[in-house]
Amino acid sequence: MTTINPNWAAATAALDNAGRVLLVTHLNPDGDAIGSLLGLANALRARGISLDTAVDGGVPGYLAFLPGAEFVLPALTEGAWDVMVSLDSSDEARTGVCGVYGRAHSATVINLDHHPTNTLFGDIHIVVPYAVSATEIVSDWLREMNQPITPDVARPLLTGLITDTRGLRTSNVHAGTLGEVQRLMEAGASLNEVTLRVLDTRPYNDIELWKLVMPSVQMDGSVISATVTVENLRAAGLDEVTDAGLVSMLLSVDTALISVVFQETFEGAVEISLRSKPGFDISWVALQCGGGGHRQAAGATIAGSLAAVKAIVMPLLQQEAARGELILK
Repeated sequence: MTTINPNWAAATAALDNAGRVLLVTHLNPDGDAIGSLLGLANALRARGISLDTAVDGGVPGYLAFLPGAEFVLPALTEGAWDVMVSLDSSDEARTGVCGVYGRAHSATVINLDHHPTNTLFGDIHIVVPYAVSATEIVSDWLREMNQPITPDVARPLLTGLITDTRGLRTSNVHAGTLGEVQRLMEAGASLNEVTLRVLDTRPYNDIELWKLVMPSVQMDGSVISATVTVENLRAAGLDEVTDAGLVSMLLSVDTALISVVFQETFEGAVEISLRSKPGFDISWVALQCGGGGHRQAAGATIAGSLAAVKAIVMPLLQQEAARGELILK
């Protein structure tokens, strides 16, 4: 993508002149997806704007504590909007069925995102690839429109920031990030609550999944991998595709530079979750596979069997591991 300046004025004018607004975020939403969705929604409702929020499948249970989560629709089958805001999605496919319906029934689409691989879809762009989270962009936008950040706005925004930085530990965290955390805490968000709920708490089903998946873990040079099958998901009592955060845990292995988890979907495709240590860029691998993301966190969904997808992805990851090691020497 080409770095552009956020079009704050046009985006704000579009919202203020809209009769009804739709907010949508990406498939399999994480804390930043839901945090940016609810942070913006709660602020716009306080601004007097009529709106709907939607994401395929609804809000994950561990994020249901966030204010406004109860209003998020799990699907869209009717309605029309003057403006749709797509949040934390690098491309149109990532917005799922809700995104398809929303774009087809909205006059204007605002694209708000922080992924360097964003395709710049939509009519008005608030794409800031150097932002650590989509919620950081929402915070900046609310300040641009002079909209107060209340506790119900601050809690979702802090959730996204903490989620996408893995507790302020990713390499893109800087002094300004800590300043943003302070501002959101001063606005009423609890860092302790958010960290406990999104980083330090998980359902027992996740542990059951890890027990089933661990025998698949392999170390191939400096690339560590694991495989989640549909059979594993069902045996663990899970009805959605997930690795339960395993890809990040695998990267903590001292000799691992890149981690990948291959996840079978119920539709017969394979999702890949990618992580890398500083100095290694796996975003181009995800982009080449039809996905996107950041240098150190990315993913894609690929049609084909596990064996076929591994045959495509593993050589690319080995290539990046070798390139990164060469640069670091």
